[in-house]
Order: sequence, then structure tokens, then C-alpha cells
Amino acid sequence: MATRFDPIRDLDRFFTEVTRTPNAATMPMDLYRDGEVFVAQIDMPGVDPSSIDVDVEDRTLTVRAQRTSPVADKDVKWLTRERTSGTYARQLTLGNRVALDRIRADYEDGVLTLTIPVAEEARPRKISVSHQAPKQTEVIESTEVVETEDDRPL
Repeated sequence: MATRFDPIRDLDRFFTEVTRTPNAATMPMDLYRDGEVFVAQIDMPGVDPSSIDVDVEDRTLTVRAQRTSPVADKDVKWLTRERTSGTYARQLTLGNRVALDRIRADYEDGVLTLTIPVAEEARPRKISVSHQAPKQTEVIESTEVVETEDDRPL
């Protein structure tokens, strides 16, 4: 079977391969706030769940994972290789507003979901204002008793 030579297509493919930055290496992520938690969803398809490592140090959350190629050890002739393998890492700098001791990580269907609760002291709260009713002046009627000589006991 003859293969048609197309120099433009081959050059385009060459430069695409040389200049591309693999998307898998950056682990695409969505990050949003849902009420009292921040949620990070990180795409990690093909990753062995036991290779996922999540840690926090100095308010920096680091996610590491390993993806291996099922044919990496085989002597094959690659025609196209777009699925990258290796160790990947992603870091998030966390502010003072999160509860570091309550972060949760769940991996399902190739997506790592990190649930990061807002710290109790950073949550909005209503502060009640105390007040006292104005003091009322109490009028005490006094009657003056004047003793006269007639009123004195004998």
C-alpha cells in the first residue's frame, strides 16, 4: 500500500508535536465556591487512584499523580501518541479563609474532587446589637410630716 506524501501536512504535524504543551501535564481544573465550601474538580483520566497524592504544606495544596502507558514496555512503532504518561503535579495556594484540617478528596470516573471548607471564622455572620430601654425617671411622691406639739406623745 502506497502512502501519499504531503510535505505541508507532515511539516504541520512536526511543528504541532514540537510546540504543543500536553494538556494532561497541566491537569485541567474547575474551581468554584458552593455555599460554605470551595470545590476543585481536576481531570485525571487513566490515573491509578493509588498513585494520587494530596498534601498541604504552608497553605500550598499539592496534587501528584502517576499515569502509565499500557504499552510503554512494549517494542511498538508509534503512529500517533497523544496520550501522555508520567508524573503530574498541580499546586493551589490556599488563603487564610479555608479549614485545612477538613479538606476532602474523592476520585471517581477520572475526576479528582477536592472539597475545601470555608473556615468557621471566615464565614459571614450576623452580629446582634444590644440595646437597653431608656431609663425612666421614677417620681416618688413624698409627704412631709411635721410634728406639732399636739401630736407629741405624753
